[in-house]
Amino acid sequence: MKKAYLGVDIGSISTKGVIIDDNNQIIASEYLYTEGNPVDAVKGLISILNKKLNKKEYKVISVGTTGSARKLIGTMLGASVIKNEITAHAIGTTSIYPDVRTIFEIGGQDSKIILLDKGIVTDYAMNTLCAAGTGSFLSSQSKRLGVEVEDFGRIALTSKNPTTIAARCTVFAESDLVHKAQMGHKKEDIIAGLCQSVASNYLNNVGKGKKIVGPIVFQGGVSKNIGVVKAFEDLTGEKVYVDKNSHLLGALGVAILAKKSKQETDFNFNISKISFETKGVNCHGCANQCEIVCVMKNKKMIDSWGNRCERGNMVVKN
Repeated sequence: MKKAYLGVDIGSISTKGVIIDDNNQIIASEYLYTEGNPVDAVKGLISILNKKLNKKEYKVISVGTTGSARKLIGTMLGASVIKNEITAHAIGTTSIYPDVRTIFEIGGQDSKIILLDKGIVTDYAMNTLCAAGTGSFLSSQSKRLGVEVEDFGRIALTSKNPTTIAARCTVFAESDLVHKAQMGHKKEDIIAGLCQSVASNYLNNVGKGKKIVGPIVFQGGVSKNIGVVKAFEDLTGEKVYVDKNSHLLGALGVAILAKKSKQETDFNFNISKISFETKGVNCHGCANQCEIVCVMKNKKMIDSWGNRCERGNMVVKN
């Protein structure tokens, strides 16, 4: 039986999972929407991966989690490794592009930039305060224009005169888009302008003050938009690489970290049959007034976090 390693990247919009072998090759993967319920999303993800993996040949012996719900999902899956997105994306990307110097990542609701030198992260920045320039922003604008967001890139490349769109924030962008449409700007020009505004907004905010050098690797759901890719290339003057698995590189990175940890876990694909729930407990033991999150497995508490002193432990035990 060959060893395999599971990596799960769970965010506010999407949940990604990969299973790799000892050579870091992806042997099973899945991408689905979180839909505001990370527990159910991961249950669905594991169920699909269970069907995709050849369990006669491979056995998952270690699990890693990353993303905004990494702690919760790590507890659910009995993860050997729980890592932040910066580390996971850097490891995943360098496993395919060892010479990468800059990573652009634009997801559903947030963006990040990671700078590396000889495979080591030297700087990074994240933008989680505004949805402008993210996947959800493009999705909302596509609905306003009556165009599938998957067609945005192709349509953008047909434009010969991209419209200038103010994309410093979602409200301004939507207002400007409506105004330009009413003025008679062509749809393809507006779409091309939106793609350019995403790239410009990213570089002027997330990438502000950063020295961006190639090779550049672009990842996240928005990397599938060839209009935004071209806009980044035009603005940076560099070739921008997009891997076929660009949406999975965070999950790939944490799967590799799980493999490197050499810590085996008792992973069970049948978690859909297990009841998981979370509840908040307020501790009034001191002035901190900590809100403690408890994770329950089949009505039994398996983990908790949030308390800043030992008095919180007493509240959870009671």
